[in-house]
Amino acid sequence: MKKFLQEFKDFAVKGNMVDMAIGVIIGGAFTALVTAFTGNIVNPLLSLIPGIDNLDNSLKIVIHEATVNAAGEPVEEVAIKFGAFIAAIITFLILALIVFLIVKAINKARTIGKEEEKPAAPTTKKCPYCKSEIAIDATRCPHCTSELTE
Repeated sequence: MKKFLQEFKDFAVKGNMVDMAIGVIIGGAFTALVTAFTGNIVNPLLSLIPGIDNLDNSLKIVIHEATVNAAGEPVEEVAIKFGAFIAAIITFLILALIVFLIVKAINKARTIGKEEEKPAAPTTKKCPYCKSEIAIDATRCPHCTSELTE
């Protein structure tokens, strides 16, 4: 049991595991932020379009309207809410765009300060007579024995 607990501790404290946990927590908070942005800013702007009061409630197909059942309890309406789905798509697109921009910035930051690798100087050349590869400093081709002037 002691070995199991030690293995679990090593697993949980690894840098990758901690980084992932932080990412999940920040991702959840960020998702809540973008959802609030969509619900409180984007949806009201979309409600300026004539015929849409609230995106979540305006675009829907009502299958069963709100009524009262035999026991006198209210029964909610059953509806397919296209507006809520569109709001979720807008939220997703905003999140995807921001994540793309963050990843792009991180990739750019990784390349700052790194020099591009220069191609190595050639070590061989082609014989102008027999077209075989020879050492760059050769004065005579070892294949056709031609004297090289280059």
